[in-house]
Amino acid sequence: MSDVKRGFEPFFHCDSKLLILGSFPSVKSRQVEFYYGNKQNRFWRTVCSFFGDEVPETTDGKKEFLSKRKIALCDVVTECEIVGSQDATIKNFKVANVEKLLQNTKISFIIINGGTAFNIFEKNFSGIGVPYKKLPSTSPANTKFSKEEWFDTLSGIFGRA
Repeated sequence: MSDVKRGFEPFFHCDSKLLILGSFPSVKSRQVEFYYGNKQNRFWRTVCSFFGDEVPETTDGKKEFLSKRKIALCDVVTECEIVGSQDATIKNFKVANVEKLLQNTKISFIIINGGTAFNIFEKNFSGIGVPYKKLPSTSPANTKFSKEEWFDTLSGIFGRA
């Protein structure tokens, strides 16, 4: 039986221009208390390599990278019942206040990291007024990950890094 788990506060600055929206933190992310904490997840390797940067070793280094690149991170689910890290088991969830995040930033595009996040986002925020795109999940469980699709989308937002 699962009990209620809580996610993280959004990470953003007022000048953030891109929001990357995931589903809910994995067990390993909850242990390190920051987004994409599972070293097998492709998120940090993909986004950092797009900019030609090494993956920071520390959470503070990751926050500095995100701030420098004007990237905000948030999960669409803030609280839920979940078994392990399996998105398919998310139930009885609360949804993030994405509108408030957009009001406090310069976000002009949203990348949605994976199908679960996309489905929940579409049900709750489809008329949000900011362009968004679903990309293949960076999760190690996703066998259909496409680094090229991530790079193409990031290039459209930031130009060639």
